[in-house]
Amino acid sequence: MSDLYVSWSDYHHKIEQLAVKIYQSGWQFNQIVCLARGGLRVGDILSRIYDLPLAILSTSSYNGAGKQERGGLIVSPHLTMTTESLGSRILLVDDLVDSGITLKETIPWLKEYSLVAIEEIRTAVIWYKACSAIAPDYYADYLPDNPWIHQPFEMYEHITPEELAEKQNLAIT
Repeated sequence: MSDLYVSWSDYHHKIEQLAVKIYQSGWQFNQIVCLARGGLRVGDILSRIYDLPLAILSTSSYNGAGKQERGGLIVSPHLTMTTESLGSRILLVDDLVDSGITLKETIPWLKEYSLVAIEEIRTAVIWYKACSAIAPDYYADYLPDNPWIHQPFEMYEHITPEELAEKQNLAIT
């Protein structure tokens, strides 16, 4: 199993591919919920493309050195959104589905949280790993060999504000 390294350009292209797959399915939805942190950028871009409201649910399951150790899933007690309630047809997005635990646990969480009856929830991710216990409804890439994915924003997990300031000062001089 080799690692997969993704550039910003590739990352945005994969989100565009995902948007097209969703569009081509013909499914109509009225709310996008993204799982933060990984799904923030995906949700933001899809929300702009589809001109639909975005809600954010914070979740966390990776920790340790390089954020590569899977721990227990932590789900925020609240959803952040600008609408009074969730839509009835939700597109739940994340960057990837690895074990599948996050998607499996957030779907019932959303149904319980919502003030309105949810008719349907579908899932969309950029990368769908073969090791997942759940298959997303939409995905840009299927990864049969379950690589560790190095995303373009990963560098910010390994730099401090002080180091960034030093780097900026060197660039100016």
